[in-house]
Amino acid sequence: MSEPRVALVTGGCRGIGRSISLTLARNGADLVLADILAGDDDAAVQDIRALGRRCIQVPCDVSNAEQVESLLARVTEEMGTVQILINNAGITRDNLLLRMQPEDWDKVMSVNLRGAFLCTKAFSRAMIKERWGRIVNVSSVIGLTGNKGQSNYAASKAGLIGFTKSIAKELAERGVTVNAVAPGFIETAMTQVLPEPVRNAMVERIPLKSIGQPEDVAAAIAFFVSEGARYVTGQVLAVDGGMSMS
Repeated sequence: MSEPRVALVTGGCRGIGRSISLTLARNGADLVLADILAGDDDAAVQDIRALGRRCIQVPCDVSNAEQVESLLARVTEEMGTVQILINNAGITRDNLLLRMQPEDWDKVMSVNLRGAFLCTKAFSRAMIKERWGRIVNVSSVIGLTGNKGQSNYAASKAGLIGFTKSIAKELAERGVTVNAVAPGFIETAMTQVLPEPVRNAMVERIPLKSIGQPEDVAAAIAFFVSEGARYVTGQVLAVDGGMSMS
């Protein structure tokens, strides 16, 4: 980046979100970490500040409209205008369709899809005014292929792809690009606890025969928010080792 920009990463304190936040900081951005699990002594904040970048964290349930508006007000006051928005926050509530409770469907859709809608609506206003902005939505390979026992998650992540393409068309003439990444099987705290036979079976489905790292997803996002991607919008980049190839 040629000048410091303010980036907001939802779910930015841990996992893939933490890697995204650190990568953007290394590339010169100041960071806002919006995370429902945020704590005052979060290591991600300290690591970003150690890089010489400004960073704050704000506890926020992105599915709650009032909390998102409060987030906007605080960020604007303390950090200024957000030019880069990464809609990364997401949850799972896996089960087979006939066993899935309506509240598990609603919760996943609320966080994964409604959260991206609320944050994009709130933070794109300033981008439109400045005629520059980068929005990246973190979808999933499951949103491209579907998966047994994850109908709610797949629907939410597929919805993010449709949302990405629609908003890209709405905001393009205002200089705001909107893209998505679709991670595959990525090494995180959640995948590390999987039984070895399950991990091995997953790796066998990956043409590159290896599990991805959070840094792989962060690198794709770093491209989308860079000046090198100024002519790229409405695209979905699968970071999955080839899993989604038909």
